[in-house]
Amino acid sequence: MTTNLLDFDLDALTHWCVVQGEKPFRARQLSRWIHQRGETSFARMSDLGRGFSERLSGIAEVRELPLRADQIAPDGTRKILFDVGGGNAVESVFIPETDRGTLCISTQAGCALDCQFCSTGKQGFNRNLTTGEIIGQLWWARRALGDFAPEVRERRITNVVLMGMGEPLLNFDATVAALRLMLDDHAYGLSRRRVTVSTSGIVPGIDRLREACPVALAISLHAPNDALRDSLMPINRKYPLRELLAACHRYLERAPRDFITFEYVMLDGVNDGTEHARELAVLLRDLPCKFNLIPFNPFPGAAFGGTPMERIRRFQARLMDSGYVTTLRKTRGQSIDAACGQLAGEIQDRTRRTLRLRLAAEASS
Repeated sequence: MTTNLLDFDLDALTHWCVVQGEKPFRARQLSRWIHQRGETSFARMSDLGRGFSERLSGIAEVRELPLRADQIAPDGTRKILFDVGGGNAVESVFIPETDRGTLCISTQAGCALDCQFCSTGKQGFNRNLTTGEIIGQLWWARRALGDFAPEVRERRITNVVLMGMGEPLLNFDATVAALRLMLDDHAYGLSRRRVTVSTSGIVPGIDRLREACPVALAISLHAPNDALRDSLMPINRKYPLRELLAACHRYLERAPRDFITFEYVMLDGVNDGTEHARELAVLLRDLPCKFNLIPFNPFPGAAFGGTPMERIRRFQARLMDSGYVTTLRKTRGQSIDAACGQLAGEIQDRTRRTLRLRLAAEASS
């Protein structure tokens, strides 16, 4: 099988070129053709030299992800469903705004963490994505949106967030290699401030990311205390809030932004009271941060309802009165199930989680 060059960051591509008997600078040439121009034909990579390009055609390829579906919502949100084999699919979402364009990408097929409010978590975990499958989502989207065209001066994709399917820090090596490509001036050249990793709170992964490739960090928080967070996010039992917040303090020492973003999905009657807002304000008083409140987006079988907007506004006002920058995320792409928490795709549940939960419920009834 030929080597997929999308699987290599620049260091790995340089090593590969040297193994092929080529000079290290060939890696920079290849990277620019692949990631800045979207080229797949080695014959059209005019500065590689005929001998190298001919050899490449026999041993390597730029393997784009097979497309399963591509939908555009009335608000311009675009959901792309990629086939990653074995009956698995992953989703990316492009969200256009007046001042930026954000691509949300996935790092795993499914998710093992079983957060109670997340559709993807209910699908179970299938496998980690490769570096080529992670960066391939950005590569495909840039080509589809015309960002590879040489005459384009303002790219439509200005920001990338790893907030799609899966927990990025549980697929650490492939995720970091993809991040390095996003930041590399010979590839996508994005600012560290414009690339965000969202994590449910994998403390060792946060510390590793701080050392390996610090980008903007977002924490899926969703509760102001351990008891409530334990019930919503089982990972909190392994890495409770005290350990998570300590890791956030450490991360800020090298972060490209001087704050951590905390994501907080609003669940009706569960975590949305003024007492929860007060508790959050106290919990995070020593940590530079901002809040991003997320209206809950329902999905089939969801055990929660969404907080009414009037109560979300009161919650937001309480946090702002305590001195926190608090934004309210717009619900985008809901008509095509592309809103936050809805990404489930057509993933085969190899863990049989859905079946196990149903059988357990039947046994207890």
